[in-house]
Amino acid sequence: MIFLHGWPSISLMWRAQMDAFADDGWHCVAPDLRGFGRSSAPAANDAYTIEKVVADMAELHDHLGGKPAIWVGHDWGVVAAAQLVAHEPKRSRGVVLTSLAYQPYGYALSTIVPLVDRTIYPADKYPDGQWDYYRYYTKRFEAAVTDLDADVAASLASIFQPGDPAGVGKVSPNAEVTRKGGRFGAVHRAPPTKPNPALWPPADFDVLVQGFKAHGFRPSCAWYMNDDANVAYAREAPDGGRISQPVLFVNGDCDQICTITGNRQGDPMRAACADLTVTSMPSGHWLPLERKAELTLAIRTWLKTRNL
Repeated sequence: MIFLHGWPSISLMWRAQMDAFADDGWHCVAPDLRGFGRSSAPAANDAYTIEKVVADMAELHDHLGGKPAIWVGHDWGVVAAAQLVAHEPKRSRGVVLTSLAYQPYGYALSTIVPLVDRTIYPADKYPDGQWDYYRYYTKRFEAAVTDLDADVAASLASIFQPGDPAGVGKVSPNAEVTRKGGRFGAVHRAPPTKPNPALWPPADFDVLVQGFKAHGFRPSCAWYMNDDANVAYAREAPDGGRISQPVLFVNGDCDQICTITGNRQGDPMRAACADLTVTSMPSGHWLPLERKAELTLAIRTWLKTRNL
């Protein structure tokens, strides 16, 4: 089983799941993806296209023996895992996607903004809906990175907070980033915030912080700067990016950005996956951290029912 994290994370986010599945007898591997943690961090923004990340993962998979694996992704790790399987299906027996639906034509503003729930985000007020923060990267990249780098530990602690059921169906703060002049508004730095130990064990959070202090947020944020290349790469996948292997999608019901409940965000995934299982949990976006045991159980159950 190969576990791929997203933004702004590192491989240690999967500790609970890896410990559990290693006890079950699985060989579990979780890399720090390029730009994160202790991995390489090239300077150029175009070093962070999904095609290059997939090439990294294919090389890692070959190094591990190349046998068909279970790929598990969260956030940008979903994009990498799903595109790898779409382009090189022989590398996978099954795929687990958490918190972000597979977009077979590429994960980019041009593919996700049309799926915005306009009952929550009227186009005249919120043209990019909950993806306004994503648009802000493309327009004010240097400012976005500078604000995050102003206090790395506080930025990470403020980002990694559990979902709030009271936010369901309401406008996400991420839809207001442009209007506020940045994620943290006029102060341009994260407020003093203590990390949530229920999400990150303190020692692991310290490793997370040190990784971002080493490289800053620039490399990880550069993942948002390659829409055209990522769409072009997705369109090169055979059969329109259709995935024939079993796919488990785990949705966070309290995820104001990425939930597929009550909107069209999951429709392209449903159309592109021949064997799709969808389950939901009362979680925000950080589902592998918020629902450690529940996610493990959901994957175990799926593996058993699909004879994987």
